[in-house]
Amino acid sequence: MYKKEMVMQKIACFLVLISSVVVFLYSLGIMTDLYESFYYTIRDPQNADRNPIPGSLIFYDMQPFNKTFLHLGLMLIIIALLLFITSTHVRRRYYVGNVVAVAANLVANVAVFFWANGKIAAYKIQFLTTVDFDAFKAFAEQRGSYYTESTFWFDVRIGVFAFALICNAFMLIIMIWKFSLMKQEKDLIEEGKGAAS
Repeated sequence: MYKKEMVMQKIACFLVLISSVVVFLYSLGIMTDLYESFYYTIRDPQNADRNPIPGSLIFYDMQPFNKTFLHLGLMLIIIALLLFITSTHVRRRYYVGNVVAVAANLVANVAVFFWANGKIAAYKIQFLTTVDFDAFKAFAEQRGSYYTESTFWFDVRIGVFAFALICNAFMLIIMIWKFSLMKQEKDLIEEGKGAAS
């Protein structure tokens, strides 16, 4: 009765861990284009008028967010490891620790999604509306530096967070299914006791 469900719970736990690693890797990569584009163009972070590309200070504006996002990505990995510490991936019956591990992952991922998604969307708007792309292109051609108008690193958040939320929802469904099977097993045992007496 439990064989298929045991395989599924193991897959779900590993998917949650993988999705947490993906969020962490995304937090490492989100500044890639901005660094390559703007790092060497900023002469004075305190005075935007001294910089050759208007709007390039988005690179500095995003630094505190990126640092926090990086820490949250690492936190998601640690919370995902709770699934393995509590043996949620192999346990035949779930106990309080397993429920706490699943709930902690779900809550943490939803919280990071709402926090980071809103911030990244706002930075994307800032990038598109404040950067003078004509000045940026001219500067890049003159210096032979990197130029892009791509919002890839801002947009990929949708796939990253969707994957994380789907993996956690799958883990929640597995937990509900497991409790349903546990209840069925308990009912069968009670029926067996009643028939024996």
